[in-house]
Amino acid sequence: MSLIPNFLNRRSNVFDPFSALDVWDPFEGFPPLSSHSNFPSETSSFAAAKVDWKETQNAHVFKADVPGLKKEEVKVEIEDGRVLQISGERSQEQEEKSDTWHRVERSSGRFSRRFRLPENAKVEEVKAAMENGVLTVTVPKEEVKRPDVRPIQISG
Repeated sequence: MSLIPNFLNRRSNVFDPFSALDVWDPFEGFPPLSSHSNFPSETSSFAAAKVDWKETQNAHVFKADVPGLKKEEVKVEIEDGRVLQISGERSQEQEEKSDTWHRVERSSGRFSRRFRLPENAKVEEVKAAMENGVLTVTVPKEEVKRPDVRPIQISG
């Protein structure tokens, strides 16, 4: 009889200092989160390309991580007058029958990110550049016209 109870059919022995290494895994037996194939599916991490959006005094600046892509493989579009869409595709590497894959971590597939631009965006002057796997999209801002406010004197 053990001095420490055996929870969930797991080994526990008060005299074995390594029995604590046999930790209960609450996800044991669950299906894996990724596909069983050697290559990730199109809903891979690349499908959710990371994008930063900052607003400066003069522009909205978007920076997207697109490592390994050429500028010809990335599209930047304005849809419906105010929606910025950044999309592209990384092709899957061809699998050779004679190759032995030990690990496949790089993602492939399509990605698309959409951002509704604010009213002050000059959508006809959008510029895009790509350097070292980072796409930078600059959307200039219109000067915000301050409303003409005229005080009205209250009589009475």
